[in-house]
Amino acid sequence: MQPRQLSNELRHGQSPDLNRRRWVIGLSLLAGTMGKIVSLYQTGIVRHLPDPPVPGFDSDRVDASDYAYKRLETPDGLFMIANYALTAILAGAGGADRARTRPLLPLLTAAKTLIDAGVCLELAREEWQENKAFCAYCQVATVASLASAAIALPEALAALRQGKQG
Repeated sequence: MQPRQLSNELRHGQSPDLNRRRWVIGLSLLAGTMGKIVSLYQTGIVRHLPDPPVPGFDSDRVDASDYAYKRLETPDGLFMIANYALTAILAGAGGADRARTRPLLPLLTAAKTLIDAGVCLELAREEWQENKAFCAYCQVATVASLASAAIALPEALAALRQGKQG
């Protein structure tokens, strides 16, 4: 596909699959933004993360704990940024009819969103187990990941059907 055609399809195209992809991209960017906010705290750029007035949330404690720094000696918020950037890239790749023309792309997107959702649920379990509190920003990313997984599935199923026909 020519870049000009791709640009036009992604910016102006209208289809249920393309609209769902836009949602996955937006939700991934939202989740990545949560990672940016957490990273600002974890690296000392900001000193406090405000939480909603709901019991069980203590983002400062969770994001400063051993739990948040135990992987590759890196603050986990930085991993969130990279992870969700990859999800957005997969959702944005290919033209409007990629389930037919590039069926691997919707399958990879759906697989990545399912992995994101599973990882988020496991990390939420670890957050609570190790801190008896949740990071509000991380849980926004969890909700975004769960929604993205559900939203990405119809296009992946269309790609699977395309593969069976072709």
